[in-house]
Amino acid sequence: QVQLVESGGGLVQAGGSLRLSCAASGSIFSINVMRWYRQAPGKQRELVAAITDGDNTNYADSVKGRFTISRGNAKSTVFLQMNSLKPEDTAVYYCNADISQTVRPMYYSYWGQGTQVTVSS
Repeated sequence: QVQLVESGGGLVQAGGSLRLSCAASGSIFSINVMRWYRQAPGKQRELVAAITDGDNTNYADSVKGRFTISRGNAKSTVFLQMNSLKPEDTAVYYCNADISQTVRPMYYSYWGQGTQVTVSS
């Protein structure tokens, strides 16, 4: 079994910072892309940031220059450093990863349970 567990959400005032973490565990051979998504009430889930196993990154336009995605040394953990937070960043943030459990790569998409981020004005 594979698990993704997020942590680090909470309540913060506008202009503040939060750091989200997501750790992958279980029977894992390799992890390709890791991503952060978010879903605000009444809105569709949207991609916030992504990072490859080679540390290539991309960001939604709405968070460029404010959020930074990174991976731990073991490449099984992904972080999202969120600075200059705005009320419109309020959402449930989900970790997503493409994970292979076999030596011959067969990647499947896994999701964490989500962590709430609330930014007050």
